Amino acid sequence: MKTGVCYYPEHWPEERWAIDAKHMRQIGLQVIRVGEFAWSRLEDEAGNLSFDWLERSIDTLYAEGLSVVLGTPTATPPRWMLDRYPDMLAVDANGRTRDFGSRRHYCFSYEPYLLECQQIVTSLAQRFGDHPAIIAWQTDNEYGCHETSISYSSHAQTAFRTWCKDQYGSIESLNDAWGNLFWSMEYDTFEQIGLPTGTVTESNPSHQLAFWRFSSHQIRQFNKAQVDIIKQYSKGTDVLHNFMGNFVEFDHHDVSQDLDIATWDNYPLGFLTRDNTNQQDQERFSRTGHPDSSAFHHDLYRGCCNGRWWVMEQQPGPVNWAPYNPSPIDGMVRLWGWEAFAHGAEVMSYFRWRQAPFAQEQTHAGLLLSDASEDVAAVEIAQLNQELEWLRQATATDNRTRDVNPGSPDVLSRKVESDVAIVFSYAGIAIQDIQSPGGSQFSALTFCQQVYSACRQWGASIDIVSKDAKLDGYKMVILCNCTEDDPVLVNKLVKLREAQRCVIVMFPGTGSRNANYRFPENLPPGHFQQLLNLRVTRSESLPPHEKLVATSSDKHSISCRQWREHIESDIPPTSRFADTWGFHYSDQRIHYINAVPEQQDLTILIGELLQQAKVDIKNLGPYLRTQKLGPWRLAFNFGADAVNLIESLGAVFDMHSDTTLMIGSQTLAQGEIALWTVE
Repeated sequence: MKTGVCYYPEHWPEERWAIDAKHMRQIGLQVIRVGEFAWSRLEDEAGNLSFDWLERSIDTLYAEGLSVVLGTPTATPPRWMLDRYPDMLAVDANGRTRDFGSRRHYCFSYEPYLLECQQIVTSLAQRFGDHPAIIAWQTDNEYGCHETSISYSSHAQTAFRTWCKDQYGSIESLNDAWGNLFWSMEYDTFEQIGLPTGTVTESNPSHQLAFWRFSSHQIRQFNKAQVDIIKQYSKGTDVLHNFMGNFVEFDHHDVSQDLDIATWDNYPLGFLTRDNTNQQDQERFSRTGHPDSSAFHHDLYRGCCNGRWWVMEQQPGPVNWAPYNPSPIDGMVRLWGWEAFAHGAEVMSYFRWRQAPFAQEQTHAGLLLSDASEDVAAVEIAQLNQELEWLRQATATDNRTRDVNPGSPDVLSRKVESDVAIVFSYAGIAIQDIQSPGGSQFSALTFCQQVYSACRQWGASIDIVSKDAKLDGYKMVILCNCTEDDPVLVNKLVKLREAQRCVIVMFPGTGSRNANYRFPENLPPGHFQQLLNLRVTRSESLPPHEKLVATSSDKHSISCRQWREHIESDIPPTSRFADTWGFHYSDQRIHYINAVPEQQDLTILIGELLQQAKVDIKNLGPYLRTQKLGPWRLAFNFGADAVNLIESLGAVFDMHSDTTLMIGSQTLAQGEIALWTVE
């Protein structure tokens, strides 16, 4: 794993560039991102290109032995662009224009802006496509950030009508697929179709889902247009995009099909205070981030581009955009770096090099303070880089850990090998979010993260994969948001069942809607009934105060909230609620969990399923986490109390009294990591 930083040479005097580049190298940084917000300095008026300053800055970085990721500036169209194209702005669901004055002020469906983007990308790729410093290109920046995935502009409406015609062929087919006979919503022509907003009451969920798919498609097409140009003029150079955390407004798996590397922007403390509604988590992890938040996204984005992934922006200190912005405890920046390494990152890049003394992000920490003196993160990252270099040298001379391929350019390059796969569906989340089956408090993404967290508490290594991924080789496959009834996925799972190769676990909502948001003809879970002979005859959401307890014949109980389904089946449930509704149906190695357990009970249930799958597990509790990468195992402590690794991990996770640690100690304080070689 290399480390890097996001740098903005246009923000600082040119005489500062060489000083910064030397300082970056001294800290041990290797990969520097530039250019992604600089359009107004690259083209200050239409057709007047000014690339010389950018080339000088890249040359300066290269002279210090630094590699460069060049970003296309299309997330920040300059003011003259709006004068030229006043209709280019996106429109929100309430009809409000998303105006100039920050960033991402464009509509993906506005074709003249796409042409402008293609022109600037072409000019950049022609100028810098062969520059020896550039190891990768980044397209745009954080697609969808600030709720910009979906635009309700007139241009989006026109493009959506065309998309519908391409998808359905005839207006009769669309009416039938969407069930428009209901409430006399039938259309006579495609030109009558509006956008699913502004209706008297809820718009047709089929309409909403189609518009979500269309909007995701527009992002992929916008991204692909840039990728195709870069590939033409910068042959053999990787192209990537920086996705975000806790973000499902479009299908990242789909967009990633045109990329070489998936990267993402990791702000653990910002995500906790903005997105996590659990008060206990807020209190326990306010200065460390949730122990499974970063890991979840590492594993998610590792599944997007055949295992190749980076962190493009890593939080180095307090951020500026969350409801509360605490400072991480000492050691957390280093820990987050090692955590990314443990999950197979190629690059860990920090945002940003130097704190900006102006504009919107003044209180967002960098590696340097605004006066160019070092902040805490610079010291921790220097330590991380020294440790990585030490490990690299130690590995190169150790026959036990030497790469299978002796010609590998990096002896630390390893792949994560996981026992558990979580099949993750962006469309499945969209289906559940449109009409939440668990009521207004239920989040399909959060529930998936809770299932992931339960697996991690037992020490399992997890791949998060798309429905198109190969599933052979896993001991357990989990479907916690596969709401779409997918016969292709079902066929893969049936083959696994027939071969008795793994435990398959389905959670509520699996296969409950088809691609057009209709119930399967044979009732949910649709085609998944081929795995387990049952059908869902009723679904109910529960108010926050209501907790239902399912009890088994041996008096084992499990508490559920938010959502449960009534099952009709010849298979006896493992437990029953007081009103006789069954809970948890299984046949040999196939399981259907038809309610949402509370986190503590969910963790116990997952542990039982992992045992059936013969995964090596031990309950690590809420604070300790471990991950295996190639010949190494790493441990991380997010809790305030020190932990004894021999007691907490034991032989199950390769920790013995005579284990020699390469980094860290067998007593791990908060924010500390340990690394050792697995014999």
